[in-house]
Amino acid sequence: MAAHEELVEQVLQNQPEDEYLYDLAELFKVFGDSTRIKILYALFESELCVSDIAQILNLNQSAVSHQLRILKDAKLVKFKRSGKSIFYSLDDDHVRTILSMGMDHVEE
Repeated sequence: MAAHEELVEQVLQNQPEDEYLYDLAELFKVFGDSTRIKILYALFESELCVSDIAQILNLNQSAVSHQLRILKDAKLVKFKRSGKSIFYSLDDDHVRTILSMGMDHVEE
């Protein structure tokens, strides 16, 4: 028996379903790679194409494309075509908020 039965019961009632917690854990795994974080911060500043991001991060375009695919699958970045170019940007303000809050926490 828990020492604080009512408190334990309240927490248990408010726990999200395991499926959502697993999805959240997977989302945070995507943030666990410094290259992906650098890409997100580059996109925090401006919409960019793969070659721009590659130049900013000093990486080859193939490596950047691979990381962008992971970010896109996680719904953290989106893209749009403009002629022959594809421009990437942060998917929405949630991504911007997550990055800002994470940086605030690190800087404390």
